[in-house]
Amino acid sequence: MIIGKAISPFGIKRRNGGAANDADAQAFITASGISGTEATAINTLVVTLKSINVWTKIKAAYPMVGSSATSCKWNLKDARDLDAAFRLVFSGGGTFSANGYQLNGTNGFANTFLNPAVAYSIGTSGHMSYYSRTDSNGSSEREIGAMTAIIYTDLGLRYSGNLYMRWGETGGPTQVASPNSLGFYVANRTTATSQKIFKNGTQALLSGNLGNQLPNVNFYLGCQNSNNSPINYSAKQCAFASIGDGLTDAESLAFYNAVQTFQTTLGRQV
Repeated sequence: MIIGKAISPFGIKRRNGGAANDADAQAFITASGISGTEATAINTLVVTLKSINVWTKIKAAYPMVGSSATSCKWNLKDARDLDAAFRLVFSGGGTFSANGYQLNGTNGFANTFLNPAVAYSIGTSGHMSYYSRTDSNGSSEREIGAMTAIIYTDLGLRYSGNLYMRWGETGGPTQVASPNSLGFYVANRTTATSQKIFKNGTQALLSGNLGNQLPNVNFYLGCQNSNNSPINYSAKQCAFASIGDGLTDAESLAFYNAVQTFQTTLGRQV
């Protein structure tokens, strides 16, 4: 057998040492065109997410590898070039590098095509995650957001100095002071009255705000989607983001460890 050659029509390849890449990882590697350390890091990430039982709870994940819009657009969970596969379509400004997708804070964002009202049967369980490599304290920045009328599902890492999330809420969010916006944030709703944000594996926010409705518009990455119009643009560099079902505290910690290992392998951890 020749190392590096496809061993099946599905594109599964052998890595150094003879071990085959995970099939889902290989689909993403093939679609994005990445290789070398990035491909190895992706395979390790997928294998780890499956081992910690987080993989099945993710609907869309964006590792932001390959240094281009073409390579960064793919959903790790479903590497098809389709709206239904939740691959990203980028708009406005923003730049791409080995460190990820740098938002410009003025007009850059990406449409995920993931509509919470369609993707979820209930509004009481969900998560958003964002790995930020930028400390930005904007007065109106959202990193992930979808809203219709007064129904909000959004995440702000440092919004006027505060950290907050809303998942299916109709009022103002619970906020806590956010000294900086660097690191990996996992924002969870697990019941109608329980929300938590973990920063780098440590709980940073606990909210009992009621949330049981879902906005009927797509999530935008890098801003808030307000009734199909982008507002509140982020200036934070994104090195990973995901949207999915709610995670337990233990799963949130394991998720952080997996993503931090991924970033460290790529030399872009914060």
